[in-house]
Amino acid sequence: MDSEETVSGSWLALLLLGAQLTVVGPAAPSSLRDDPWQVYSSAQDPEGRCTCTVVAPQQNMCNRDSRSRQLRHLLDKVQNLSSSIAALDLRTHSELQFVEQMETQLKSVETRFQQVQEGRESNSARQYKWMREKMAELRPLIPVLESYRADAALVRKFKEEALNVSEELASLQEHVHDLSDVHERVQDLELRLKACMNRLACGKLTGISDPVTMKTSGSRFGSWMTDPMAPPGDTRVWYMDGYHNNRFVREYPSLGDFMSSENFTSHRLPHPWSGTGQVVYNGSLFFNKFQSHTIIKFDLKAGVISRSRTLDFAGYNNMYHYSWGGHSDIDLMADEGGLWAIYATHQNAGNIIISQLDPESLSILRSWVTDHPKRSAGESFMICGTLYVTNGYSGGTKVYYAYSTNSSTYEYMDIPLVNKYSHLSMLDYNPRDRALYAWNNGHQVLYNVTLYHIIQ
Repeated sequence: MDSEETVSGSWLALLLLGAQLTVVGPAAPSSLRDDPWQVYSSAQDPEGRCTCTVVAPQQNMCNRDSRSRQLRHLLDKVQNLSSSIAALDLRTHSELQFVEQMETQLKSVETRFQQVQEGRESNSARQYKWMREKMAELRPLIPVLESYRADAALVRKFKEEALNVSEELASLQEHVHDLSDVHERVQDLELRLKACMNRLACGKLTGISDPVTMKTSGSRFGSWMTDPMAPPGDTRVWYMDGYHNNRFVREYPSLGDFMSSENFTSHRLPHPWSGTGQVVYNGSLFFNKFQSHTIIKFDLKAGVISRSRTLDFAGYNNMYHYSWGGHSDIDLMADEGGLWAIYATHQNAGNIIISQLDPESLSILRSWVTDHPKRSAGESFMICGTLYVTNGYSGGTKVYYAYSTNSSTYEYMDIPLVNKYSHLSMLDYNPRDRALYAWNNGHQVLYNVTLYHIIQ
């Protein structure tokens, strides 16, 4: 509670007690005059009422205190904005480099194409065919590149504005005056940066990196994850071994602790989970209760069930599992848009249904019905409101089907996914890390993803 709120609360408490106040003005001792509203003595009058002596603040003290707090608030806000801009700048620069490499390839192909046209290359027909295919592949990247360049310029502008505001706020620390103009500028910068980050954060999946093995542990099946909604500095890792008849969840304070298998806390769930489709979201674990179509929200801090709800008509107990089995009927996941459930029903002939859930009530906000059989899917994950489905769980694996909830349309694609240990039993996207977490035959691995902006 700040000083103004404390003053208000003190006045209210004294009035309720029927207190008599003696307000001491500038004649109060100098050591007390510098502090706002302090009670420095109390006694009872002959009628039993409490008499308090209060040091009143110096003239304009409250206004100055309010402005000082406002200034500190603005400074904190700009510092947070600067951190977000720095992260955005790093991401944009990295992706811009990747697309510029594509531009270099395109220019190289265009040069060879010109040489073929001028008759300076042999085997013209074969060269022409190869270059025509390569140019068809690369040419759509040109508008994407232009978009990235514009985004990079926008981020640079944000950096300059944030720096200017920071310098102005620093100078205002010595001479506090009306901050309304600066506050409006910070608010405007914050809104524009948020809109920019939302746009740059989302896009279409175009590539998946080679896997990075973080750890080898546990059984063939399981799940591991971090909380995409965790505050900065919270790097806890959650680990759930097996796909049924287990209630124990491990919490590691950091990725380093997770990799060394040391220093973990164990949480005992009130019910065993089913499958490997669990997700930690905003401090709670969401999981499918074993042998049921009930979704449970478990508050990890309080150690209690905070909500549960039946997912009506959803298949369970290996009725509509992924192709690898393992009671994987209901898959819970999170992306930039929130919390999702992927499942199938008899009414939809066992095809995948995508439902967006309210994280608080677990009620279904909206559902999309697809024509993709769930039993034919190896695994799936959500990115920016699009469900991506793999063609299998072992051997050569690729992402080959995508359903966009934004447009209610689907498409087929061909994005290779290196299945290093030949058995995927969990594959989930984390929007904070912008990475895929996977459990691959007793190995916990990470994949980076490449997203391109969707040009409208």
